[in-house]
Amino acid sequence: MQERSLEDLPSPTPLREVPAPPRISRRVQLRAVVRKEVRQTVRDRRMMFLLVMAPLIQTVLFGFAVDFDVDRVPTAVVDRDGSAESRLHTRRLLADGTLREQARAPSAEDAQRAIDEGQVAAALVLPPRLGRDLLAGRPAQVQVLLDGTDPNRANVVAGAVSRYFGEVNEGLMRERAGAAAPGGVSAVPRVLYNPSLRTPPFMVPGVMAMLLLVVTTIVTAMGLAREREMGTLEQVLVTPLEPLSLLAGKMAPFFVIGLVDVMLVLAFGTWLFDVPLRGPLPVLALGALLYLLSTLGVGLLISTVSGSQQQAFLGGFLFTLPAILLSGVMTPVSGMPVWLQWATRLNPVRYFVELLRAVLLRGAGLAEVWPQLLALLVFGLAILGFATLRFRKRLG
Repeated sequence: MQERSLEDLPSPTPLREVPAPPRISRRVQLRAVVRKEVRQTVRDRRMMFLLVMAPLIQTVLFGFAVDFDVDRVPTAVVDRDGSAESRLHTRRLLADGTLREQARAPSAEDAQRAIDEGQVAAALVLPPRLGRDLLAGRPAQVQVLLDGTDPNRANVVAGAVSRYFGEVNEGLMRERAGAAAPGGVSAVPRVLYNPSLRTPPFMVPGVMAMLLLVVTTIVTAMGLAREREMGTLEQVLVTPLEPLSLLAGKMAPFFVIGLVDVMLVLAFGTWLFDVPLRGPLPVLALGALLYLLSTLGVGLLISTVSGSQQQAFLGGFLFTLPAILLSGVMTPVSGMPVWLQWATRLNPVRYFVELLRAVLLRGAGLAEVWPQLLALLVFGLAILGFATLRFRKRLG
């Protein structure tokens, strides 16, 4: 076969230059990316609810719940005089709106017991012969018992009572102009549990409840959502590990972290802010355990309805903020509208805050806080049980 030289080979066909794609302006690129993100967000119904409906609902709740005006304070009235004059002053004092008669007590000891149990926040004790002393021009004293666990409310109540009887004294002095020693009535406040009306003993228990709620709820929700989003949860499911064992193992660390946070906040609160520890610590520990059942259950429930970490974080945030504001941490529940007070009964945070303040500040024991413990138990079992069923259903 005759060999061909390089000169005999056909020359290669020259390559044609491929024209560069037309340059797209940054405005068009930006418009395309924005259109894509808007369509993706609108198609996600859960995200649209979190972005549109949830803020509207929270705005309505916050407008009614966040009210720093102290009014309608539940008060026990002890009228030891029973005269027309004492009844008149009681009606006029309650007509101001700051105090609301919650109960009638036969003695100051019974009224203080009602404050100990958390039924009322103040007590008005009218002395015997109040009417006759005022008519005769003799001085009289009205005792006001105050729950010092809420310093702001105690200050407002004491000021309202003192202001009212100050006006009464001014009226008596005008009626008895020229008298040598006109009589009068004075209010003598007695602050219980927090005589100096310091703020830290009131805020530290609320901070403890808020920290546990935020840490255990949001971290639990985001942790499970992250594993589902990365696909590692499905990889674990192919092993012989049972779903309940998997769930218990994943929630146990957060449970331990919550207990450690309780001990840290309690230690630093007593050391730095002189928060008293008047009640039994086993009751406090039991309340914390039951409270963690609810917070971990809420975190698990949020993770089952979230498709991504972003949705889990938003869901946890939109739950924790109303739960905190409707718990009485910053504003008393008694100052909220009646319909909102009923809504707070469905909030586990409220019962834990009440338990903390009762045990730490009032020295309450199991006999006084068993309603809060029972409520935390019911909410914890119900929320955690429902979340576990949803978790197993979604895994299946």
